[in-house]
Amino acid sequence: MPTYDERLVWGPGDGHGLQVHPLKGFQISRLNCWENWMPLPRASLYAQGSNVHFAHWPGSVGLTKDITRFIAMESRSFVISVGNHLTPNEFCPEIPHFSLIKGSSAKVLATGGSCIAGPNGKWLIEPQTCHDTLLTADLDLEQVREERQNFDPVGHYSRPDVTKLIVNRTRQSTVEFKD
Repeated sequence: MPTYDERLVWGPGDGHGLQVHPLKGFQISRLNCWENWMPLPRASLYAQGSNVHFAHWPGSVGLTKDITRFIAMESRSFVISVGNHLTPNEFCPEIPHFSLIKGSSAKVLATGGSCIAGPNGKWLIEPQTCHDTLLTADLDLEQVREERQNFDPVGHYSRPDVTKLIVNRTRQSTVEFKD
């Protein structure tokens, strides 16, 4: 679901893409921006076995520093938050009103905040701000298993006898024809 200025470019999606993907023994999931704050989409990814979650953000340590560790602790997964670092120097000079935009912009428009948290909520790499960098870390799937031995959000604590989440993965359309 696009929010804020994302609505200038993207439209709402549907549940078809709410899936995890296998990668070298891991199950990878991702959500974009404010979707990471939505507990039900997160729960559906946990139930599919996500153990490495990518959280994409427009670029603010204020968005990544708390929720990254929270999702890691809640899911008992690794969480890699990717936040954009943006300065007016990255603007394309061919855009309309370039000099006006660059001249009236702050020196830093997006602080970044990329970081990696382990399944226990501890930082593997703390949020990085106001510079471009490549983050790397070795992820050990055994750490996920160790943390889920203590608490598994979609294991026996999830209480499917009491609560249940239903995800509609049907492709949605604004038009439905019935003949």
